[in-house]
Amino acid sequence: MLGVLVAATSLLPLAYVVVSSAQLPPGEAVDFLFRPRVGELLWNTVRLLVGGVALSVVIGVACAWLVVRTDLPGGNLWHGVLAAPLAVPAFVNGYGWVSTTHAVQSFGGAVLVVSLSYYPLVYLPTVAALRRLDSGLEDVAAALGHRQLATFFRVVLPTISPAVLGGALLVGLHLLGEYGALQILNYPTLTTGILAVYRTTFNGPAATLLALVLVVFCLLLLVLELLARGHRRRARVGAGVSRTATRLHLGSGAWLVVAGLAGLSVLSLGVPLTSLARWLLRGTSTTFPAGDIGAATLTTLGLAVAGGVLATLAALPVAWLAVRHRGPLATAVERSVYPANALPGIVVALALVTISIESFPAIYQTLPLLVLGYCILFLPRAVVSVRATLELAPPVLDDVARSLGCTGAETARRVTLPLVLPGLGASMALVSLAVSTELTATLLLAPTGTSTLATEFWSRASAVEYGAAAPYALLLIALSVPATLLLSRAANRDGLRTPASAVLESVS
Repeated sequence: MLGVLVAATSLLPLAYVVVSSAQLPPGEAVDFLFRPRVGELLWNTVRLLVGGVALSVVIGVACAWLVVRTDLPGGNLWHGVLAAPLAVPAFVNGYGWVSTTHAVQSFGGAVLVVSLSYYPLVYLPTVAALRRLDSGLEDVAAALGHRQLATFFRVVLPTISPAVLGGALLVGLHLLGEYGALQILNYPTLTTGILAVYRTTFNGPAATLLALVLVVFCLLLLVLELLARGHRRRARVGAGVSRTATRLHLGSGAWLVVAGLAGLSVLSLGVPLTSLARWLLRGTSTTFPAGDIGAATLTTLGLAVAGGVLATLAALPVAWLAVRHRGPLATAVERSVYPANALPGIVVALALVTISIESFPAIYQTLPLLVLGYCILFLPRAVVSVRATLELAPPVLDDVARSLGCTGAETARRVTLPLVLPGLGASMALVSLAVSTELTATLLLAPTGTSTLATEFWSRASAVEYGAAAPYALLLIALSVPATLLLSRAANRDGLRTPASAVLESVS
């Protein structure tokens, strides 16, 4: 019941989009959608989606394999460096690149910048999956005569595919709703086109009609991910073989790999951080208003924690249904939380503003409504994280616990919770990162006088006051570091899940 309620709440923005789009006469809607400009926005969105997801997956999976399955010099150090771009918001990354060179204001530049910002969403779950993988599977493949490359594609990759597909899905959803980075990079997509319609014509139905196209893209992504994931259960009771997998010896090619990773780090971290430092030290508009910076920092931190907690709590019943009660209804409930993430923040915000004014005026322009907006926007992050961990908790453990006299609450506390706790922490960290850098919904939903680091940065960067914007960007990165470290350490632990035998011992 709770899962259905969460799903219904998540669908409110979609319902708003459908109802608002229906206000346009069919003929006018068709004429609008077949305009050359809309076709251009559609083409830009498609190729950015394909290019960004593909490049993020290639970078994320390749880096994860190098860190976990090779004798890469300084592997743990590189793990932290490769996860660090998650702490740099995409629009800050775009700001750093554009203020360095305008050559990135193109299709290739847009794909590069967004991939450098979002590839950790694939890298981190892939690292965690590789560390949990039973190396005995690869031993069997080697005994059957498969070379290491063939073993990777035929055994390893299919086994870790849920992690890779979940990360790719998150990247795709982020690209569909990305505004700040693409606006700075001057790369028009359906999302930037929606805001352009709002700003220039204030035509709500026309803008939400474009948003409806984004929802169709989201549904296509969900169907493709669902088909690729399949229905095979991957939980097991045994801990697998005790030894770790044999690492590939890089030999003389190690330094070439290190040089490549160093180049990737320079592109993803060096360029934006160097640009921020340069504007901070040399910008003519640089100021340090302690009161404004302190207030924006505290507000950002409080909203990030509140949004992370609420989204994680809301994800629990949805993930539980999807994993423990598989079927058409459970699948529909889980998939219904994703469409809102493909909508631009301003569309979700307008939906909540309209609903609150018409039905719940007491919560209009309040912090609870803002936190609810964050929860709806970033619930997919929480669901992906919680579900990935819950799938590793075999249902048979619950049955054994009940046979030993445990009640439902005791089973949840002593068996299920220890198994899913890493996923809950990852969920809170992922959502908190997103909340702290959210821009468009915050601008519309935040109570009067409430500002965050993201909105303060955007107002100054939009006015080309790069020096004044730099302190807010650096604080945004600083606030994102703890959550990034948490995700990095969780993904890098060998014992990410509690062994089933230890759980059974604690119950008996």
